[in-house]
Amino acid sequence: MKKTFIIALLTLISMTGQAKTFKTIKAPKTMACANVFQGELKASGVIMTDTVTTIHFTMQYPKGQYFRFVKESYLKDENGNRYPLRSAEGIALDTWVQSLESGVTEFTMHFEPMPKHVQIFDFIEGDGRNAFILLGIHDKGTAIKAPTLQQFYANNHYTLPADWLKTDSVTIRGRIEGYDAERFGFTAMESYVYDVTKKNNGTLLIEIEPDGRFEKQIQLSYPMKLSFYASEESKVGFYEIPFFARPGETIDISVRPNEQGRYECFYTNGSSHDVERWLKSDLRLQELSRALNTFEGNFNEANLMADQIWQNMLNRIDMISRRDHFTPMEVHLALGEMQSIYALALMDYAMYHEDRLSPWKENEDGSWTQLVTDSVELQTVRNVNNYKALQRVDFDNPLLLMSHDFYFTLNRIQFAGPVRKVKQEVMEAEDGTFAYDFAKRKLSIDKSNVMLGELTGKPDNLTAQLCMLNDMQSSFDLWRQNEVAIPIIMADTTIVKEQRDSIAANTESVSNMYPLYLSALIHPYVRQKAEEFYQIRMSQTELTTPLPEGPGAEIIRDVIAKYPGRYLMIDFWGMGCGPCRAAIQSSKALRAEIAKRDDVKLIFIAGERTAEGSEAYKKYVVEWLAGEETLCVSNDNFRRLQELLDFSGIPHYETFTPDGRRVREDIQLHGLHNFDFELQSLKEKLQ
Repeated sequence: MKKTFIIALLTLISMTGQAKTFKTIKAPKTMACANVFQGELKASGVIMTDTVTTIHFTMQYPKGQYFRFVKESYLKDENGNRYPLRSAEGIALDTWVQSLESGVTEFTMHFEPMPKHVQIFDFIEGDGRNAFILLGIHDKGTAIKAPTLQQFYANNHYTLPADWLKTDSVTIRGRIEGYDAERFGFTAMESYVYDVTKKNNGTLLIEIEPDGRFEKQIQLSYPMKLSFYASEESKVGFYEIPFFARPGETIDISVRPNEQGRYECFYTNGSSHDVERWLKSDLRLQELSRALNTFEGNFNEANLMADQIWQNMLNRIDMISRRDHFTPMEVHLALGEMQSIYALALMDYAMYHEDRLSPWKENEDGSWTQLVTDSVELQTVRNVNNYKALQRVDFDNPLLLMSHDFYFTLNRIQFAGPVRKVKQEVMEAEDGTFAYDFAKRKLSIDKSNVMLGELTGKPDNLTAQLCMLNDMQSSFDLWRQNEVAIPIIMADTTIVKEQRDSIAANTESVSNMYPLYLSALIHPYVRQKAEEFYQIRMSQTELTTPLPEGPGAEIIRDVIAKYPGRYLMIDFWGMGCGPCRAAIQSSKALRAEIAKRDDVKLIFIAGERTAEGSEAYKKYVVEWLAGEETLCVSNDNFRRLQELLDFSGIPHYETFTPDGRRVREDIQLHGLHNFDFELQSLKEKLQ
């Protein structure tokens, strides 16, 4: 590779004649490679002259696979200046190129000359949605020093309003200028609102009117950075309407071509207008964190990588915030987003690393056994002392919540190895079984709460409290079912009163468990959300409700009408969902038995690009769902069903009674694992 770079340098000298070479970078460093999902793009050499900037690239890509680079590629320096691509050697531009047998393709690109004062720059392969990107190309000898997190805050004074964490509606409205459904390729846009204070989060769909107008009202529990995405492939290169909203606002957005002819969002009011520079900036913090998400080394090595990624993120925010003239509020938002993304990357690594160290193996009888490939390293993953890199993050900062990634960050912390370990140690008896009594449950809650504080650096911080809230919400339906069983237990005269009292006192019921969690939730906002959740859940006294009204309701009604007199369990699934397909394939024999019944019907609804379904979908149905009730709907209609029934993830199950009413979440059929028992229990409850 060094020889190739020297040849490229000599070639450049011969091409440029009297051109003055003022900088040569033989082994440039980069901060991140983005959108090269099957390999890696590297810069192995940079030559800067007064007439041209030349970069020697190496593309590592699986042999036989195709990739391409476009003529619209460019370099972008720390001040936002662009330097377009002039020519390339060793690769044909705008042409799909097959990776070589070695899996390594070397090529050279020549760009407009960059000034000699440029210290750091990006390579961007055009303005397409999935363009290859190399971020932060620089000489390893060049010191790039950004402010610390504390210095950023000291230099950008901003105080959150007292009513920052509140619940209210937000109205998003606007117009896409020149909109034509056929030309744009889509008639709706979707969004996923991941509210960390709610148990369930659904999909939102915004319909685009024929004249390009759109309007949607959203209920938010706190300020969020959100986007509506084109629900089908865009034909005009426009995919997204990003916005930042505080509860109680109305935000007007105009989507129109900018000076370069590309569609851009313009905000005329509200918080989106106040932070428009941040919304439109190319911070690319997710790309900077991706190497840690996917790292497969040991925990000590991961912590070293986390150090570098943290610094790279600060460097990026420093450069972009100065270049784009961020206000103090925008700097604080960028830092909040950065901390959430950084924490998610580290916790993703820990989760995947633990999975690699303790994989599950299916036995011949269909049961599963968990293996341990490295017990010493596994203990490292479960030792809270190895998560010091996580404590760079201010987990008490409400601005973390506004990031789309924080929902997943919270999930990873809630189920982190050290937290699960302490719960297991409390509940596990000496013989390896789990002993359930009230005292141990209380101790488990107390110790997990303490461990969350250790993991995140401060007792009872906002993030740790939200983890406790999520714990409570996820268990609440089970508690509620057990609450119903207590009067039955107390009326059972076949056991003595002392036993009945003991069972009732140690049952995981609402009356026993909710007060324990509520006493642990001392953060005023989180406690308020817990109380609201309790009130809403306990007010749901009806076991079934009419089918909600809204787009998608007719699809469900048509399915219900086909099977009068039967309970229906609808399985919402998709070809891109591995767990969906695994559940379908493992339950084929069981479904054959269920199909013999005349009191229940299984329905499988999937979303595809068109209602006819892809060839892959048709082939799969023939192989695994032949003779069963399947329904394929367009992706837009599938998202309408998600919005109607308030769900985002799949597989998702819904149960409807013979008279077409929707069964309440806590008593519905939850898949096929315990089907006969759940159906019989449901029938008894509805008698």
